[in-house]
Amino acid sequence: MMRALYRGLAGVGAPALDLVLRGRIARGKEDPLRLAERKGIAGRPRPAGKVLWIHGASLGEARSILPLLARLLATRPALSVLVTTGTVSSAQMLARQLDGVRAFHQYVPLDVPAWAKHFLDHWRPDAVLWLESELWPNLLGAVAQRRIPAALVNARITARSAGRWRRMRAVFAPPFEAFAVALAQSESIAERLRGLGLRHVAAIGNLKHDAPALAVDATAEAAFAAQAGAHPRWLAAQIHAVELAAVLDAQAALGDAATLVLVPRHAERGADMAEAARARGFKVQRRSQGDAFSPGGVYVADTMGELGLFYTACPIAFVGGSLEPHGGHNPLEPARLGAAIAFGPSMENFDELARDLVAAGAASQIADAPTLAAWVRARLADPARARREADAARTFAAQGAGTLERVLAALAPVLASLGPEAIDHARP
Repeated sequence: MMRALYRGLAGVGAPALDLVLRGRIARGKEDPLRLAERKGIAGRPRPAGKVLWIHGASLGEARSILPLLARLLATRPALSVLVTTGTVSSAQMLARQLDGVRAFHQYVPLDVPAWAKHFLDHWRPDAVLWLESELWPNLLGAVAQRRIPAALVNARITARSAGRWRRMRAVFAPPFEAFAVALAQSESIAERLRGLGLRHVAAIGNLKHDAPALAVDATAEAAFAAQAGAHPRWLAAQIHAVELAAVLDAQAALGDAATLVLVPRHAERGADMAEAARARGFKVQRRSQGDAFSPGGVYVADTMGELGLFYTACPIAFVGGSLEPHGGHNPLEPARLGAAIAFGPSMENFDELARDLVAAGAASQIADAPTLAAWVRARLADPARARREADAARTFAAQGAGTLERVLAALAPVLASLGPEAIDHARP
């Protein structure tokens, strides 16, 4: 009954979802030229032969699957891969990374039964790899109904989310039923998934350990370095609106000791964040407006695809989404690029990874704005300490490599539906 109710509400609510999509266009969160894809309407013909569908919710998930995608394309020369995501930033990144012929991107349809049917009728995927934690009952229920081999890869779920899903199993059973294999980032996550009824669950590790480092444009890096010179600076990366006040409080406590380089979680919030900083009395520059870096105040880096540049250019980095209950963002990204790292108390999305980084002396966990300011001040006063922590973080990130090989081996039952490999996947 609950499943039928959810399906019915999703179908009846489709016109309202259309209004939601148009509102998201106005906020820069949807591509107006590709809105039909969100309704399951394909933007290109289905290629001949086997098609693998890989889904990741947003930019982090999309980036984490690039090594896996490259290996699958190399070992199966006749395979085509459809990659779906739900964010504009991930689509832009994938447009640069995918060849557009054998591997291509489409926006994932919203979870309306008719839209899911349009999508699956067109693409007819031979196998599905679903990344991390965004589970849509109607879409994955249709995958299960069609008996398409599917795996949940790099799975993560917090204890709180597991409790919520357990109470809603009548609705959420279809997504769980879709997966023949579930590969968890850690043993604690694997136990939560088993408790929700998933079959064949294994703790494999985090694919983000094998993801490539964030891209850094050498020309942009040199230009920023010339502007910034030796002036002390610290980075607050992927900051959400609700934690902005705390970050600005920390900068106010630091005074003229350093410039804050602020990267919003969503670039379109750059204007709002700049205005909030000005209202607090800070001198503000915005990168998206062509403003050059100048010492003092706040430099809002509200451009797309430049996070790697700022992790590289700022030796002291705070990872956002963690001062308020957002679950945090990927701390391996700054670890690979040589920054001393801190994050706040809310790191549920990367709980074991965060604990391991702290235990290895490769990151610090702070509680609030005053402790964030104290953490930054201590590393400004002792650059050698910041370098030691950055080196420890880089070493930690390198030690986790090898997850990709374990994932490929564990996915063998699902990937078998794509036919035999033409090349030994273990070969470099």
